[in-house]
Amino acid sequence: MTTYISSLTLPAFVFEQPAVSVLLPVVAGAAIGAFTRPDRTKKTYVALKQPPLHPPPQVFGPVWTLLYATMGYAAYRAWNAGTTSLSLDKLHLSREGATLYTIQLALNLIWMPLFFGFGRPIEATADIAALLGVNGYLAYVWGQVDSVSGWLLTPYLAWLGFAGYLSAGCGYLNNWDFKGIEKRAKDA
Repeated sequence: MTTYISSLTLPAFVFEQPAVSVLLPVVAGAAIGAFTRPDRTKKTYVALKQPPLHPPPQVFGPVWTLLYATMGYAAYRAWNAGTTSLSLDKLHLSREGATLYTIQLALNLIWMPLFFGFGRPIEATADIAALLGVNGYLAYVWGQVDSVSGWLLTPYLAWLGFAGYLSAGCGYLNNWDFKGIEKRAKDA
């Protein structure tokens, strides 16, 4: 069981306004994508030995945009269902979920810099495993407040499982070392 921790939770206004709830993760994800230099990220992705079923690089942007928007909408729904409920249990669960949501968003946003920016596949894979666990629990918690919110997180959970497979697969196939990967690909 978790608890609501105000210092680790996004401010209430983020959850209360649907546009803010939806746009915050979309904009934050886009900013991280831009920060990690898309040209370099794409080159690294193409240079890595990939596990079977890996998608082309142009799939990730649209998929993540949709998932970020969906998770933001789930956050809005769960928060508002819980804070307007007459049930104290739902109120507490929605607030606990807000803390979990904030933690998962931070874990989500650090994956790309870990994997592509710093070339740290072990840490990135550990991050995505933690992200999957936190989101599984978040879907359970918010599902008790608003079943639609819980179900809205299922595509995200499925994609995180797939992304975990890709992260671990790339790490394993590249000996858990991405340093100089682009140069090694040119030399091969």
